[in-house]
Amino acid sequence: MPSSGTDRGAVAQTLVAYGIELARAGAVQVGDAFTDDVDADALVKGCDEAFLLGILFTQGIAAERAWAAPYLLKQRLGHLDLKRLAQEPDAVARAVARPPALHRFIKNVPVWIVSAAQQLLGEYGGDASRIWPEGEHVTEVRRRLLAFDGIGPKKATMAVELLVRNRGARLRGRECGSVAYDVHVRRVFLRSGLIDVDTPAEVQRAAADSSPEEPGLLDLPSWLIGRSTCRPKDPDCDACRLGAVCPRLTDRAVEGVGVRRSVR
Repeated sequence: MPSSGTDRGAVAQTLVAYGIELARAGAVQVGDAFTDDVDADALVKGCDEAFLLGILFTQGIAAERAWAAPYLLKQRLGHLDLKRLAQEPDAVARAVARPPALHRFIKNVPVWIVSAAQQLLGEYGGDASRIWPEGEHVTEVRRRLLAFDGIGPKKATMAVELLVRNRGARLRGRECGSVAYDVHVRRVFLRSGLIDVDTPAEVQRAAADSSPEEPGLLDLPSWLIGRSTCRPKDPDCDACRLGAVCPRLTDRAVEGVGVRRSVR
């Protein structure tokens, strides 16, 4: 049941409207760039394999840093050749760990990169775009992404939404999309009264109830609000996009830490 004083419909409508606005702008985060570095941004936008590597990096570090990592990896190695990535694990490990390290998980990330290169070569002919061909169903794309080491449900959901919203992937079944179970999204859903219980099932249900035709529309707006105004401490409710409709249940908090595109 909705929390006392909560108009879930108004909250949902506001989030959906914001999601449509962001989608029309091709937004990735606040703007249409993955990272502040122009060359790094061009790489993840123009190279499907670099985009997939970016997904691997998006865990436990700031979003901008994660999306810049494929470009920095290419600079350090002198290439992003899949055959060499697959066959030279020691070189990949050294490139990731060399100060300043490209990621905090200097043991896991190189393993994921090598495994991804091997999988792309073995199953997709070295072409990451074959994971998400035109007309494929979002659930199948999510399943394929989940088969990669280092990609869990949160990353896979995020990747599908980015593919549709920013990379123009024409996928079927967008009504089967969802939002990532991310700390920022969860906090916004809790404080706005969209959910009263913080579980993956409740977050997914709330997203589907709010936007049945495309639940994933709530993903980016919720994440942005959680990152910018609905902060864990000192939330700026007056400046929030939900400020006029949110019940401001700011005493609610999520368990654990983690950041999505700094996450997830």
